Amino acid sequence: MSKSSSHPSSWSANGGNNGISNHDSSTGADSPEPVEYVAPVVANKEQKAVDLSKFLVFFVLLLAVSGTATATYFLMKDEEYGDFEASFAGLGSEVSTVTRQKVDQLFSALDAYSVFIASEAKAELNSNWPFVHVSDFSMKTEKIAALIGLERPVLVITPFVKQEEKDRWASFVLESAPLWYQESIDNEGINATVEEYMNLTRPFVHHFATIENETVTVPTRTPGTVSPNWQRYPLQPGVGGKNSKGFLVTCYDLQAIPAVADLIKISNSTLRPSIGFTRLPDTRPGRIDKFVVDSQIVQPITDKGNAVGMLWLRLPWLEFFQNLNVDGIFGTIAVIRSNCEIDDAIRVLSFTIDGLRADFLGEFDAHDPKYDDQVVSEVLVNLNLNSEDIPEGLCVPLLTLDLYPTDALAETFQTSKPTLYTIVVVAIFAFTSLVFTLYDYLVGRRQRKFMERIVKQDQIVSNVFPAAIRDRLYESGPKGSQEDALFDPLGGGGGTAGSPLADLFPETTIVFADIAGFTAWSSAREPAQVFILLETIYGAFDKHANRHSVFKVETVGDCYVAVAGLPEPNKEHAATVCRFARDCVKTMQQITVKLEVTLGPDTSELDLRVGIHR
Repeated sequence: MSKSSSHPSSWSANGGNNGISNHDSSTGADSPEPVEYVAPVVANKEQKAVDLSKFLVFFVLLLAVSGTATATYFLMKDEEYGDFEASFAGLGSEVSTVTRQKVDQLFSALDAYSVFIASEAKAELNSNWPFVHVSDFSMKTEKIAALIGLERPVLVITPFVKQEEKDRWASFVLESAPLWYQESIDNEGINATVEEYMNLTRPFVHHFATIENETVTVPTRTPGTVSPNWQRYPLQPGVGGKNSKGFLVTCYDLQAIPAVADLIKISNSTLRPSIGFTRLPDTRPGRIDKFVVDSQIVQPITDKGNAVGMLWLRLPWLEFFQNLNVDGIFGTIAVIRSNCEIDDAIRVLSFTIDGLRADFLGEFDAHDPKYDDQVVSEVLVNLNLNSEDIPEGLCVPLLTLDLYPTDALAETFQTSKPTLYTIVVVAIFAFTSLVFTLYDYLVGRRQRKFMERIVKQDQIVSNVFPAAIRDRLYESGPKGSQEDALFDPLGGGGGTAGSPLADLFPETTIVFADIAGFTAWSSAREPAQVFILLETIYGAFDKHANRHSVFKVETVGDCYVAVAGLPEPNKEHAATVCRFARDCVKTMQQITVKLEVTLGPDTSELDLRVGIHR
């Protein structure tokens, strides 16, 4: 080995082709493994940017489809709910209007009927209250029922009978009852005889003390002024048959029912109709010991400015709502409210209305609170009575009707449109994503071919320049696109050269190594044998250079040139080169001995000359 004087070294790379060649690959059995290839910084950055952009695009598409699908679904749901609200508002308005009209018509019909009865009583020469018999009462009441929209309402004429008139009243009942019994039997088609009805008639005014097994055991006489249940429509059925209860309500004192007595007091004081909620016996067969909640209306019959009797009407709200005859009514809650706050007063009744069917839900507000904002309200009954005329402790209610929809009605407006529209939106975005994915695949395939070409060229450049210099060439090479820099990193191909890269490295050591006797040896060998020798030796030297961080500059023929201290500074560059040269000399001896078998006996005589310049 020899050592020369010290001179600073420099590294430079320009835009032209420097024509440097290098034996870098190794295929021999003892060749070192190839140095790991590191992708260029530019390519890595570009790939990361592409991957990030793809992720952002897919993320934005996912957000867009989620947001749009959700918005579409809820917008369609809101549209359905809007249709539901508008439909119920119209339906509720129609129902409330029809209900109010029917109630007004009912009170008007009762008022007209009371006037008619009073007029007819005057027309009869020998008729004085309370001893009045209205002829054809059943038939006339049927006509009134048709006017008020009820099929068979319970309507009763109840005159006021004073204590001193009771004996005469009993005689009047025995004389007149057979007349209107027969008229009712004929008009209503009842399968019974007058005699059967008369056998069960108590001519004196009474009330029922007890009822056992649906049979009256003790009818009790009522003292004072009374209001007997006189002419009644419909005539009480079940007389004489196995459903007979053993009594008739004829001459039953209505004032024995507290709620009725209160209404009679109010109408007697005001000479105006009154109305209230009352729990009354269920008149259906087999249910006399049961009670239902209906309204009862008392309409005064006047003579010379005084009340001489009353028309008592039992208003069954179930039948009333079943006969509204409003098209499309379905799934509606009807709540009737009273403003009376006296003890034991019934305040609220709730019904469901489904077409021609109505059901009583109970004495409470049965509507769902979530439909509070859709209520349709109507004042159902306002009798405009002067509170000063009403006896103390009594109340005539102001009845209001509140209509609410139900979930059953809301469900009729629920369709599959929101789901279908949402599926269409998702399908559009899915198709867009599929197109995007297909486009990305095609572009990706093209870019993979493009990158394969770049990588191949980059590997060539990496064999010539260190990785750091390579990356600097890419980043600050010929002006233009990065694609140009990748395909022509040295600025060749006729382009305008960029600024050369030139760095000064004052602390470096260069090593030159050539094979002594190579010229004579190679002249007697085939080219393939020469190639095997050089490839094996230089491949081993490359391995040592990589291990000692020595940069191989070039190989020219049998001369191997390397340097320590560039492109990465190394303060121990001289020692590093010495260790590298020592390993190369040792490896050269081992390789020549081993290759002597295949390359000839004088191969082991080859030696390595090494020169070091610092």
